[in-house]
Amino acid sequence: MPRTRSALVIGGGIAGPVTAIALRKAGIEAQVVEAYPNAAEGIGGSLAIAANGLAALDLLGLGNAVRDIGLPIARTRMAIGRGLTQLPTLDGVEPMRMVRRNHLHRVLHEHAAATDVPFSFGKRLISAETTDHGVTANFADGSELTADLLVGADGVRSTVRGLIDPQAPGPGYTGLLSCEGRAQADIGDYTGMTFAFGRRAYALYWPEPDGQVVWGANLPSPQYLSLNQARSTPASEWLERVRETYADDEPMGRLTQLTSEADLDVTGAIHIMPPVPNWYRGRMVLVGDAVHAPSNSTGQGASLAVESGIELARCLRDQPDPASAFAAYVALRRERVERITRRGARTNSTKTPGTVGRMVMRAAMPLMFRLFDLEKQLGPELRHRISW
Repeated sequence: MPRTRSALVIGGGIAGPVTAIALRKAGIEAQVVEAYPNAAEGIGGSLAIAANGLAALDLLGLGNAVRDIGLPIARTRMAIGRGLTQLPTLDGVEPMRMVRRNHLHRVLHEHAAATDVPFSFGKRLISAETTDHGVTANFADGSELTADLLVGADGVRSTVRGLIDPQAPGPGYTGLLSCEGRAQADIGDYTGMTFAFGRRAYALYWPEPDGQVVWGANLPSPQYLSLNQARSTPASEWLERVRETYADDEPMGRLTQLTSEADLDVTGAIHIMPPVPNWYRGRMVLVGDAVHAPSNSTGQGASLAVESGIELARCLRDQPDPASAFAAYVALRRERVERITRRGARTNSTKTPGTVGRMVMRAAMPLMFRLFDLEKQLGPELRHRISW
């Protein structure tokens, strides 16, 4: 039996339920505590689950359930102005799946419930006291919970990160705001995803089987807007903004015009986590976006969170005590997640190239793809497998 017998997992998004399920698989009692009042509070938009994330979910018996709710993206292309370039793919690598965030949450919560993981909602962590034998977590409602250890899966604004290290860095702002829309539209017979560098901003879009086209906008903005701040702005104002931004781009200009206020999801600032020096202290440890939130440009945020939750559980199962387990966990994860985060930062820097930049990109694209070693650059990310 593992030395660790119980864990409190703070955060009910993606990393939290996955970590709790993995802990249960490792023989550790785990419960999830979420600050929002219910499992789907404020959830919207789409996200990618990459091949490595799907393989990790397979270890928990979740892979096929996520495949069933996801749209496989087997082809991708890049659009710079009117120029289109088909992007290469890796042989033998499963296509990523695009999933609705609320659908993914439902699948994760249902599987967690089936494995007897209890959830508590509406409980916001405010502090924690640790001893040599356990952790007591204190919540805003005056309640407290005790376990052998505490896992911070509470996102980029993590409370647990600050409890572990009050000097820990917070998330950086990429200078981009994000929103997603859906429209019934005809964009031709291309069934893959298009990464489009428009006149004023970057966007991506893909068709779905029901005839809708999903689009995502990355709007340059010197003003930072949190999720709550962004959603306090009326949808009509957001639509006006995206329509103006993409007015000269096809098909994004048309897609934004065909999108209704009800079909718009606004998420605000796109974050990227700088390297976090301390992933753990005592009996507290971090997973997911709380410790590594790469830009959405990587397509790896959710997949890395899944991997880290599973690796943490494996280390706690195999190591004699939490300190040894946490050290082994960081040794397994830090270099990988920071390398992918750096790749995302480089991609972000190209999202607003301007007129001259687009011309240079269009001219350089054929040479770039001839020189780009896809296997070397992305193979280690997508072919990564956890040995449970």
